[in-house]
Amino acid sequence: MADAVKLYGVAGSPYVCRVKIALNLKQVKYDFYVEDLSNKSADLLKYNPVHKKIPVLVHNEKPISESLVIVEYIDEAWKGVSILPHDAYDKAQARFWAKFVDEKCIPALYKGIGSHGRAVEEAHEQLQFLENELNVKGSKFFGGDNINLVDIAASFIAFWLGAAEEVIGVKVMPKDKFPKLTEWSDNYVNCQAVKDGLPPRESIVGFFKMRFGKA
Repeated sequence: MADAVKLYGVAGSPYVCRVKIALNLKQVKYDFYVEDLSNKSADLLKYNPVHKKIPVLVHNEKPISESLVIVEYIDEAWKGVSILPHDAYDKAQARFWAKFVDEKCIPALYKGIGSHGRAVEEAHEQLQFLENELNVKGSKFFGGDNINLVDIAASFIAFWLGAAEEVIGVKVMPKDKFPKLTEWSDNYVNCQAVKDGLPPRESIVGFFKMRFGKA
């Protein structure tokens, strides 16, 4: 019997898109259930009673929450391309950088696109760590020649950040300062599995226009 796979979320969420991209990489078919976050469904509350947040993946009626946890689950549950390295040290490093993206980089970027001056400088400080990591690796992706957990974690940087920059008219990640990250972003969003997991760019631009009062 085929696996029953359901994903609860909203199309514009970078965290939901992480899960979509991982499922696409593994070529897993799934049903997507759009949530109204102002009126959460009974299913969402049942499957994620602790945080009551998206995304939630339900595999054969077993729910998994938190985007990076879900991505790791997908990697282990289905065969195909590996999202995490097999080597124990490399796997630990991937988890370290994915956590860095979530805990340090994305919060700094949100502050940077919402203000100017020191907040942008702080965003640059965090981005520089990723720029340096790509320089050390000398590869197309954080995962080498293939997308891995860190690339998926950094989806916001590759796609959402550019839409925000267009709206606010400020380059938080200028190409001359971050050439490797810029190149990585282009490579990443042009992968078919990633493209198929991303929302239309105009919808994200529209979201940031509303957020920053530029609609």
